[in-house]
Amino acid sequence: MIPQLLVAHRMRPGRAPGIGGGVITPEDVARFSPLPLTLQADELLVHVEEYVARGIGIEAIFVDLLAPAARRLGVLWEEDLCDFLDVTIGLWRLQEVMREIAWGSPIITGPISAPRRALFSPMPGEQHSFGATMVHEVFVRAAWDSEVLVAPDMRQLVAKVANKSYDLVGLTVSCEITTDSLSRTIKAIRSVSMCQDVSILVGGHAVNANPVMALEAGADGSAVDAPGALALANRLVGAATHRIVNAG
Repeated sequence: MIPQLLVAHRMRPGRAPGIGGGVITPEDVARFSPLPLTLQADELLVHVEEYVARGIGIEAIFVDLLAPAARRLGVLWEEDLCDFLDVTIGLWRLQEVMREIAWGSPIITGPISAPRRALFSPMPGEQHSFGATMVHEVFVRAAWDSEVLVAPDMRQLVAKVANKSYDLVGLTVSCEITTDSLSRTIKAIRSVSMCQDVSILVGGHAVNANPVMALEAGADGSAVDAPGALALANRLVGAATHRIVNAG
């Protein structure tokens, strides 16, 4: 039921990515948001590359264009204007575009001797990983040694944290859950973490709608978007000296 993986249209190595010379406007978002429901991933990529050509930075494309499009899909589903399969396919297409754009962009790396490690995951049981993947890509570009899980269950998430030391674990919460459920997940992560002082951040639609949930559940903080999560994580874990290299 899911379209075949995007293979036909990769960004050409050496093509200069956006470096922040433009901005995404509300009109841009309004034009782009409906497209994931009707266009294949390679067709979407053509549209996104137009913004890259305008000099718009990669992070701005992630946060100000792709993320609002993903949120719009959620609104359409909540209003019964499209079904779950439409949302799933649309988010998959956006995620493929995000990966393609990230593949051709410059990244920042820090000292190899002391990488800051992060793991991002949707809340166990949730099927959509777009938010977690976006935050992961932003952290990768900012010198973090970052990994992302896709639709894990609790056992997989706990096993991951128990077998590798992460300075930071980030959870994205898209669906409505109770504070107790989020608290149990956070406690499970802390109880098995190889890093004794692991920082745990939460975000996503459900947390943004009820920010106090994060602290009540025992998280170290929350952020409304990926740049906010990065800024908070850098304060919690500590920054490092960075240098820019080419990805790929």
